[in-house]
Amino acid sequence: MGREVSESCIDSLLTEMVSSYCNRFYSNTPELAARRIEAIGYQVGHQLSERYTMERPRFTEHLEAIKFICKDFWSELFKKQIDNLKTNHRGTFVLQDNKFRWLSRMSGDPSVENGTQDPESKAAQAMSMYLYFPCGIIRGALSNLGIPCAVSADISSLPAYLGRSLRDDKSIDVRRSLLLHCSVTMCPSENALFVNHEAGSS
Repeated sequence: MGREVSESCIDSLLTEMVSSYCNRFYSNTPELAARRIEAIGYQVGHQLSERYTMERPRFTEHLEAIKFICKDFWSELFKKQIDNLKTNHRGTFVLQDNKFRWLSRMSGDPSVENGTQDPESKAAQAMSMYLYFPCGIIRGALSNLGIPCAVSADISSLPAYLGRSLRDDKSIDVRRSLLLHCSVTMCPSENALFVNHEAGSS
């Protein structure tokens, strides 16, 4: 295969896609915008999973497929593996990425964290819309592997601009590590799709 796309192009595409669906196409119905973004991610994940497993034998267990997502699939997309994988052994898996690349160059409103704004501000909600696309990718990839599931995500902290250099008065973009939790819950049928999503600081 060997074909790659510039990371800056992916960032620009994701930004434009979310902006178009949230501000132009479905400005009054954010739930519908979220579903459309997730559906695009689903198609991308489905096709990528097909491509990356072309020469592999079919997975026989859910855990094998989840491990593939955490290691090989995540490495192809984000040049690193998932940092942590947890399960309750009842069909729910939590994938943790300590520095999620697609959101690492975005910043939240610092005033939200200083307590001067409601954490459920419009800026925080807008940032959360970017999580629907990777959720769709994971759901699409697992669906292609024969695992219908629901996928939701939350971020424990948004990156933020923190200050200026006292030495030369130049802006320094200091960003905290972005912690992404993706919860994957196995579904008994393909009809149980991803419909719920929450994002916020903790």
